[in-house]
Amino acid sequence: MAAIVALLTFCVNKPVRQDQLMQITAKSDYALRAMCVLAVAEEGSVVKAAEIAAAQDIPPNFLDAILVQLRRGGMVTSRRGPGGGHQLARPAWSITLADVVRVMDGPLTLIHGQRPEELTHSGPAGRLQDVWVAVRAALRGIMEETTLQQVVTGELPSAVSALAKDNRSWTSVWPRPS
Repeated sequence: MAAIVALLTFCVNKPVRQDQLMQITAKSDYALRAMCVLAVAEEGSVVKAAEIAAAQDIPPNFLDAILVQLRRGGMVTSRRGPGGGHQLARPAWSITLADVVRVMDGPLTLIHGQRPEELTHSGPAGRLQDVWVAVRAALRGIMEETTLQQVVTGELPSAVSALAKDNRSWTSVWPRPS
């Protein structure tokens, strides 16, 4: 885990061009926020989409499409009708952030639309593939080890807490200061 913290700290502190950013999409962010609302709902109860949208300031139409995708991906179940709504398909402790992001956006890390192991670089960039694989492993280390339950209770994995406590993690490096 120390290697993950070191790699993520390295990545956070290196300036990057805007077109090189690894981004979590709005769709994944909204999905994770909606899932957190469902994670704190009373067991067995359902939450209406309008309540989720209001609680997290998510555009309702966008949320509806997200909830459909989460249902198709096995993350939530839904009931129709006046007493209907949404709930987690399985316990919050068993759903990782990576599970949700993969349902919404596919693989965690793509480079020009390819998985890092599919890339080949030659000459002086030959070892860049190793860096992309390591970045993916570091991201997995955080996203696959952090569950919805941990997020909503605040009992985050130690690697997440360590990075969040590091002041450098809270400082953007883009645009680069002049």
